[in-house]
Amino acid sequence: MAHLDALEHRSVHILREAYANFKQLCMLWSIGKDSTVLLWLARKAFFGHVPFPLVHVDTSFKIPEMIAYRDRMAAEWNLTIIYGQNQAALAEKRTFPDGAVDRLTCCKLLKTDALKHTLAGEWPRFRYDHARKGYVVEKHPEAFTGVIVGARADEEGSRSKERYFSPRTHEHQWDVAAQPPEFWNQYKTDVAPGTHVRIHPLLDWTEVDIWEYIHHEQIPTVSLYYDQGEGRRYRSLGCYPCTTPVDSDARTVEDVIRELRTGKFANIAERAGRAQDKDDGGGLEALRREGYM
Repeated sequence: MAHLDALEHRSVHILREAYANFKQLCMLWSIGKDSTVLLWLARKAFFGHVPFPLVHVDTSFKIPEMIAYRDRMAAEWNLTIIYGQNQAALAEKRTFPDGAVDRLTCCKLLKTDALKHTLAGEWPRFRYDHARKGYVVEKHPEAFTGVIVGARADEEGSRSKERYFSPRTHEHQWDVAAQPPEFWNQYKTDVAPGTHVRIHPLLDWTEVDIWEYIHHEQIPTVSLYYDQGEGRRYRSLGCYPCTTPVDSDARTVEDVIRELRTGKFANIAERAGRAQDKDDGGGLEALRREGYM
């Protein structure tokens, strides 16, 4: 527990530092386990209230259970949640599932481009209306320049190069070699006007840490992570055409932890089932340099 407590304390500290230093702040919520742990930590950091909007990039190819979980939690936890899409690419069927582009181009269109224009408020954004229990077009959207992200250093190669506070240009481009050092819990939060900053409170967490924290805190997660009786479950969630479930009979959080510590997935990369990683040669650095999550 001491290890999880230390991770929690650092993450809460980073969240509070972000809130204190960035007025135009939001948090990305992919609906996966990592960003849901991040959401839980934000509720802890601010005593049950999340004082900034959650942003979800909806590619329209998410597994239906993910969207149902998103909307249920938005209602139950009284969250301010916004989603955005690349509506032009979807309308013109410029996607991998439609056979028009390869996987990486599809990711750029539906995730990277959608994220950048959604954060900027340049494309339509849809905000959850708690009275109507549905989404409405957001009026007068503001641009977000501080973006909290649930990335972990151990998840894949490019994420290990991030800082807790990682600057991007106004076009969201990431210069890996030009990142500020971070020593002794001192973070560079004063940035030039127009700079975007990605904030990574989970950078030091591992996959096992995430699941052990979920178990300890009893955090509700989407059912896709568990075997429902078919001997299959998802280990990493994304768009259904590019994400493959793994063979597993893990039906509980304890079962998942056991598989990761001593079982079949102890030495297998978490994103092994994500097809776009394979198409990119095993990493996502090229996409991330252009603003990918």
